[in-house]
Amino acid sequence: MAVKKATFVKSAPDISHCPDSDLPEICFSGRSNVGKSSLINALTNKKKLAKTSNVPGKTREMNYFLIDELWYLVDLPGYGYAKVSKKEQQRWGKALEQYFMQRKQLTLVIVLVDIRHKPQQNDLDFIFWLGSHEIPFSIVLSKADKVSKTKQSASKKALRKEILDMNIDVPIHIVSSEQRSGMDEFHEFLLSFIT
Repeated sequence: MAVKKATFVKSAPDISHCPDSDLPEICFSGRSNVGKSSLINALTNKKKLAKTSNVPGKTREMNYFLIDELWYLVDLPGYGYAKVSKKEQQRWGKALEQYFMQRKQLTLVIVLVDIRHKPQQNDLDFIFWLGSHEIPFSIVLSKADKVSKTKQSASKKALRKEILDMNIDVPIHIVSSEQRSGMDEFHEFLLSFIT
C-alpha cells in the first residue's frame, strides 16, 4: 500500500512549535547525508517533498509532513556534522532530547545508517540512548543500491551483533530510495505503528 497524499506542514525549532495535534508521529533521524530526504521522497512518491542536498547539515529544524491525513512524518536535523557551531549543536541536542522524552505523539523513531559504512560512534551512542530510554525505534540501512546483496547481508549481520551486544533487539530494514527496494515492506512496517 503506497502513500497517497503527503504535504509539508511546518518546521519546528523546538517542542513548543510542534503541531497541536493528536496524530501519531514517526520521526526520521540519522547522520547528515545518510539519505533521509531521499528516503522520505521515495516513501511518499514525491521527488521534491523533502529537500535533498549534497551539502550536509541543511535540515536545521524538525520538519513536519502530514501523511494521508493519518500521521506525521518528522524529518529531524542530521547529527554528526562538524561545520555547525558547537552552540548550534547544543541547541539541537537539547531541543531533540525534549522532543524524544516529552512528545507524547511520538510513536516510533527511525534511525538511518548508511549501509556502505560501519555505524559510527554517534550512531551507536544514539541507538544505545534510545534503547536505554525505552523509546520505540527501528534501524534502516540506507543506500542499499550502492552495495552487493552479499555486502547488504554482511552489514545487517554486523549491525545486529553490535546492537545485541547492547542488549537491544529492534527490526533492521534494508532499503534503496533509488531502486525502491524494500520500500513496500518498510511502509507496511510504519503503518503497523499507526493503526
